[in-house]
Amino acid sequence: MSAIPKIGQPVSRIDGVEKVTGAARYAAEHFPPGLLYGWIVSSAVARGRVLRIDDAAARAVPGVIEVITHLNRPHLPMLDHSYSDQVAPPGSPFRALHDEHIAFSAQPLAVVVAETLEAARDAASLVVIDYEASPHNTDMAVALPDKFKPIRKRMGFQAPKSRGDADGALAAAPVRHHASYTLSTHHHNPMEMHAATVHWNGDGSITVFDKTQGAQNTQSYLASVFGFSKDQVRVRNEYVGGAFGSGLRPQYHVYLATLAAKMLRRSVRVAMTRQQMFSHVHRPQAEQHISLGSDASGKLLAIVNDATTVTSRFEHYMEVVCNWGLMNYTCDNARAEYTLAEVDTYTPGDMRAPGAATGMTLFEIAMDELAYAAGVCPLALRGINYSDKDAMSDKPFTSKALREAYAQAAERFGWSRRTPAPRSMRDGQELVGWGVATGMWDAMFMKTSARARLTIAGELEVSCATADIGTGTYTVMAQVAGEALGIPLDRIKIKLGDSDLPAAPVEGGSWGAASTGAAVQLACQSIAAELYKAAQKMEGSPLAGTKREEIVFADGDLILASEPTRRVSLTAAMQATGKQLLEAEETAKPGIGGMISAMQKARNTHSAIFAEVKVDEELGVVRVTRIVIAVAAGRIINPKTARSQILGGVVMGIGMALHEETLTDHRLGRFMNHSFAEYHIPVNADIDDIDVIFVDEPDAEVTPLGVKGLGEIGIVGTAAAVANAVFHATGTRVRSLPVTIDKLLAAPQGSAPPTLR
Repeated sequence: MSAIPKIGQPVSRIDGVEKVTGAARYAAEHFPPGLLYGWIVSSAVARGRVLRIDDAAARAVPGVIEVITHLNRPHLPMLDHSYSDQVAPPGSPFRALHDEHIAFSAQPLAVVVAETLEAARDAASLVVIDYEASPHNTDMAVALPDKFKPIRKRMGFQAPKSRGDADGALAAAPVRHHASYTLSTHHHNPMEMHAATVHWNGDGSITVFDKTQGAQNTQSYLASVFGFSKDQVRVRNEYVGGAFGSGLRPQYHVYLATLAAKMLRRSVRVAMTRQQMFSHVHRPQAEQHISLGSDASGKLLAIVNDATTVTSRFEHYMEVVCNWGLMNYTCDNARAEYTLAEVDTYTPGDMRAPGAATGMTLFEIAMDELAYAAGVCPLALRGINYSDKDAMSDKPFTSKALREAYAQAAERFGWSRRTPAPRSMRDGQELVGWGVATGMWDAMFMKTSARARLTIAGELEVSCATADIGTGTYTVMAQVAGEALGIPLDRIKIKLGDSDLPAAPVEGGSWGAASTGAAVQLACQSIAAELYKAAQKMEGSPLAGTKREEIVFADGDLILASEPTRRVSLTAAMQATGKQLLEAEETAKPGIGGMISAMQKARNTHSAIFAEVKVDEELGVVRVTRIVIAVAAGRIINPKTARSQILGGVVMGIGMALHEETLTDHRLGRFMNHSFAEYHIPVNADIDDIDVIFVDEPDAEVTPLGVKGLGEIGIVGTAAAVANAVFHATGTRVRSLPVTIDKLLAAPQGSAPPTLR
């Protein structure tokens, strides 16, 4: 028998063997009988309309079943609300093959369906489309004069709240800094490309294996669009090969696969190519204008933070970009404005730490610049302006151990040995730079249900419709359940990623462990209560006269905590119920228990990131040689999977700092580096030492388990720490991420800063 899992133990992933041996099957790895294959034909223009589609040659290819376009597709709903989903922004959701109009480059215009993948691909290359191109714009600079404040808000969007007289205080401040910062477009690029296998069950129902972060979100979407009842659509996503937000909304691949399956009454798979992965959701390009004013000691007197991100013309996707600096730092005078600029692309969407990865990162670079302008150590500057409350909402935090994070990470990193002046540290031919930044993210909690079933044989099954997108949800659910009932891992089965299971929201925002874990705990506690009741009534029960709160479940027994010799085995208690199966389904939601008062408080995770870079003085090649990150994120359920989450976030942060950018040819209105060969992401050779520290941060208010979530916090601020280290190494400030060799070589060296304290 394996050990009883406990919250706080570094348990290895229980789904790890399936993944590394290939037993885990992803969306494009299911093969229902008679499966057909769809291949997408994409638009060659960025805006306009289709004049003619010649598919005769495609239809002549042996094995081709159908070429589906806007001309021959089945009737579909007209109203926008039929195409909406749980996380859709305001606007008119994209619907593939709706009509002849083209809204963005690589828009799907046809899907060729054939008996084999090879036939579908070959035939798709033979489809000839004539276009009437219209003027387009994909250049943010051109769109900026027409920027606007969003009127209709999306779920979770919080407009910035200004305070005091920021402009007046800025004008009077002894030390002032003003600069503009930009972040390039990013694409998610998960390892698993988007795909859907739709199994036509023959009775008018479908089972859809989809690359999605929300099985029930996709289920509702498909039922609404294609006229199914919900019980006719089952969506499964037991394994997801990374997503980072790209699977929060149903993407057009699942729409096309379902359209083809219903039209042909056959099972159909549609999978995107890597190039087509650049034709849909992405992190939007951003521009941020930041003005900071302080006194001579570095104490902030004014913050002005204006930001713009791009969106499509048909939906207004928005992020919380401006708020983070206003929330994190004490300053009596702060003003911010957030605007959107429309371009001719697909709608951007959530990508790991949406808004914060952009806004907090760029703000932390500005804070570094203020430190040099004021002659203050960048770490000391953050301490001078530390806020014990959310400075924007004026709410106290449920907990905030950021001071401890600064202290522990600084000591581990050796920050006290830093020499302040740029270009003052060397290692042979390389310039050495040290940088610091702060990270911040929301600690969210969402309504989630879970079911627990305990058999007479002592086997426990726990289920929830949530997804495991690589975060370790399978393992975390097992740990919570195992601790609640004292059952070893090898007797626990976890079921998730299925729309037939108890309700769960999309898996995102770092709320998964907190929300699903709480629901699992409630369901298991309900079973525990029934077991205790039966055990107490047993003849001569060692637990007679006790109270439920005095009992712990451990080692397969119900034990009186104050007198461990008084115990009843789980098997005996189960037999005493007179049932072969105990089942409980419970729902965890905001406001339960001690969380009621916490709803009036700010709930956030925080981090302190220290980075070391080494820069070849002649060539400008940057190496990130060390990262130390200290994270204050409440209770850590599993230090091993938690560390993995932070490592992944930090790696993406390094990519944001030095590598990632989607390049657009504005003449064509097309993303051009649409492959792993040209879209640069960090590889093993780019990553050196990453030291992760979890700061002790008990928090009984934030969520029922005291968990805050870790999926996003690792990326927030990491790029700023690296960029700040590059400045310290070279004396060259790059305000447009990523920091690339050409920018370092082209930019003049910064003027010598004042002597730092």
